[in-house]
Amino acid sequence: MIKAHLRKKKLKTGKQSLYIEYYKGTQTLANGKIKHLREYEYLQLYLIQNPKSADEKKKNKEQLELAKQILAIRQAEIYQGKFKIQNNHKGKTTLLSFYEQKKEERYQTKGNYDNWDAAQKHLERYCPAHITFNDVDVEFIKGFRKHLDTVAVTKSKKKLSQNTKHTYFNKFKACLNAAFDEGYLKENLIKKVKGFSMGESTREYLTHGELQRLSQTPCKFPLLKRAFLFSALTGIRWSDINKLKWSEVRDEGIDGSGNAIFRIVFQQKKTEGVEYLYISQQAKELLGKRKDSKERVFKGLRYSAHMNLQLLRWCMFAGITKHITFHSARHTNAVLLLENGADIYTVSKRLGHKEIRTTEIYAKIIDKKMKEAANLVPKLELDGIG
Repeated sequence: MIKAHLRKKKLKTGKQSLYIEYYKGTQTLANGKIKHLREYEYLQLYLIQNPKSADEKKKNKEQLELAKQILAIRQAEIYQGKFKIQNNHKGKTTLLSFYEQKKEERYQTKGNYDNWDAAQKHLERYCPAHITFNDVDVEFIKGFRKHLDTVAVTKSKKKLSQNTKHTYFNKFKACLNAAFDEGYLKENLIKKVKGFSMGESTREYLTHGELQRLSQTPCKFPLLKRAFLFSALTGIRWSDINKLKWSEVRDEGIDGSGNAIFRIVFQQKKTEGVEYLYISQQAKELLGKRKDSKERVFKGLRYSAHMNLQLLRWCMFAGITKHITFHSARHTNAVLLLENGADIYTVSKRLGHKEIRTTEIYAKIIDKKMKEAANLVPKLELDGIG
């Protein structure tokens, strides 16, 4: 529950400024320290310090009484906000400033900040800066949905994908849900507007046979070839392969069967989670000769349109006509693991997914292939079956 208190601040002029302090509790920061959350409303009311005349004392009494009346109104509004009745003071808050606040809360908790930030850019193009929660209605919400659907474009001037529209509108939805819960909106209007459904994304991958052909086909850039095949054998993302250092590659001795044990300990760039990933002898060999611990393993690797083109050409020389990107190597790893008996939980952990549902799409791919296989056997000419 927010608490409001009347405070005084001494000014250089000798007067005291009256303001209301809104205490919103505490927040634990990433470093473990406690941060007290406070907001302030300056009332433009002032007291004369050490009043001497009767007029000055009367003026002080009037200013203080007015400040106390405002405080009482604010406390009533806070109480009403608890019961989902719109706080009139909060209703004057601009939508964009509130969204910014909610976005920054995600930064503190590492919760999907990038998606909130990307969605904000489209919201700012649609929503004028002066729009407050008092201006927000169902038509305004429908307008933003339409904006994402028909107007919004990517940096390359392409229409947003179905899943991108779904993601961005969900951030807007979360913002308005929070606004209702905290008393900025008197009604949860977002419930009256249907969002975007999640599209079924295509995850292009290579079969074992295709990956075998690719590994035996020369590539103009051997470094690109090693990095791609390493991703296909381990499932590691481009961003993590690109920054991988030799200090993160561990030789951990020999197992009971006499096989060498190798493990990579690294922090995922996307999720910031620390991963401990065992890799095969073949994957280790793709890394090349060990160098200084601070040096990048794939030093000189670059992500560019030219490299993407060379990847496609390499695939074409191998007789593969699929639209393969570097990320397809990660998809390939997931599918090959499931095809060869790995359970979905293990695959999810190896890929560093936070939620098992992210991994389940690969299980659907395997299931689809199983269904297709049912019709691969040629039909029989049946006769006399009764």
